[in-house]
Amino acid sequence: MKILVFYGSVRRHRQGVKAARFVVSEMERRGHAVTLVDPLEYDFGLLDLMYKEYAADEKPEKMRELADMIVAADGFIVVSGEYNHSIPPALSNMMDHFLEEYFFRPCGIVAYSNGRFSGARVAMQLRAFLSEMGMATISSLFLIANVGESFHDDGTPTKEGYARHFESFANELEWYMKIIKDGSEKYKKPY
Repeated sequence: MKILVFYGSVRRHRQGVKAARFVVSEMERRGHAVTLVDPLEYDFGLLDLMYKEYAADEKPEKMRELADMIVAADGFIVVSGEYNHSIPPALSNMMDHFLEEYFFRPCGIVAYSNGRFSGARVAMQLRAFLSEMGMATISSLFLIANVGESFHDDGTPTKEGYARHFESFANELEWYMKIIKDGSEKYKKPY
């Protein structure tokens, strides 16, 4: 299946990208086609017009590229740090450029922090944010404490157990992707 992994930081010394690389690697190992969506690559500037508000012949190419990937995806994973107990502005700004493109697909939340709370506070805000955008967030969370010490630059864990703990999260997301994909082929979407 096709999965987009949205990552949310643009900070100079960002550490969470290591966790995002881990997520991409684990989902590829499970046989999925995975694309990392990084706001450094998809910088649309501060939200002025949503993708749907541009005339067809005026849609920015990078925005069109991401919209096509979102529509083609079977599911999403959002990897987010905690910025003042909230969602990083680069993540919400990048994702807010789209809406209907996300509808009726599942989304898993991976949250992290440099402290011991593991991004739990941002995970709760992400549930509301992603649900409002039409995604079904799975109940499992994958939370990472001390993210800077937990992964090497390439995304390999520095400690044992991450792959094992990620497995139940991935199993649940895969179940939702299959059920929603099968149901979408059988039943008409409500709108």
